[in-house]
This record gives sequence, C-alpha cells and structure tokens, in this order.
Amino acid sequence: MQMPAGVVLRPLSGEHRQVFRTTELYREDWQLDVTPVQWNLVCSRANTLRGVHVHPTHFDYLCVLQGEMLLALRDMRPDSPTYRLAVHQLLSGETPCSATIPPGVAHGFYFACETRYVYAVSHYWNPADELGCRWDDPELGFSWPAHDPSLSARDAGAPSYAEMALALAATLRHDGLHS
Repeated sequence: MQMPAGVVLRPLSGEHRQVFRTTELYREDWQLDVTPVQWNLVCSRANTLRGVHVHPTHFDYLCVLQGEMLLALRDMRPDSPTYRLAVHQLLSGETPCSATIPPGVAHGFYFACETRYVYAVSHYWNPADELGCRWDDPELGFSWPAHDPSLSARDAGAPSYAEMALALAATLRHDGLHS
C-alpha cells in the first residue's frame, strides 16, 4: 500500500521467550527523521477517536503496545508527490510496527478496543503546532468504522478540514517552512 511521502512503517523485532517478550521500539541506527525530545504513553478506551491533527513542525513516532489502532493519514503538503493521498493502516500490538509521521501529514487514530501505545515527538508541545479538524469531515477522505466515537472536547469542537488546511498554509508561509 502506498503511504504519504515520508511516512515510514517499520516492523519491529525483538526477543520472544516463554516467560517474557521484548520488542525494540527505537534504535538510533534506524536513521529516523525523529530525534525524540519527549516520549508519551497513551491508554485509549474502546470506541475512542483521537484527531484529526496536523503539525506544521514536528514529527510523530508511534508504536502500539497492546490492542489495535486504525491510523488514518492524509498528505496536506502541496509540494509532496503524494499530495492529497488518504490512507488507513491498522497497527497492532500483536504484530508490532512503528509509524513515523512527518510534518504536514494529517493523522487520526481510532481504537475499537482498549489500546496502549507510545509516541515520541521531535519538538516539545506548542499550541501553534497543533492544528485540527473534525474527524468526520468528508474532505479528509477517511472511512472510519464508527459513527459515534468518544472524542476529546477539543476534537469534538474542531473546525472543518478546509479551515485546518488554510491554517496550515498560513503557518507554513509565515514560518517559511516547506514540505
């Protein structure tokens, strides 16, 4: 399956013994575009949807530890060869995989079951780098398996995709950033 340019899915390996299982989540020699400044552990209940968000500046790097995440991605970078590409990818703790999401790629997460995942970011949290839109905006091109998911207050009150796209373009012009 084609992914937006710069999105990297990496199967994770480790050691599986009878009494324990270890999985490598990150190795410096993988040469990711993410130099983590912060790691977070997130626990999501069943039927929870997070997003949709896009970051003008920072990279996300995530791994599902337990449960499943439906990761939805949409390339919002006009200079990207995959501009406007929208895809879904199922990530599972049973078959560990990491995902690197570059700036300018909108993303949302749906959890059909209770799920734990870790994610790292390349920059500390900054509200100007947290743009969002409604999870069910048709312009996203996402087909979610739920019609009434649990949302955070911020995600429930998010603006349209068009408004998020305008905010991203304005931020990129203002900061002189390019995809």
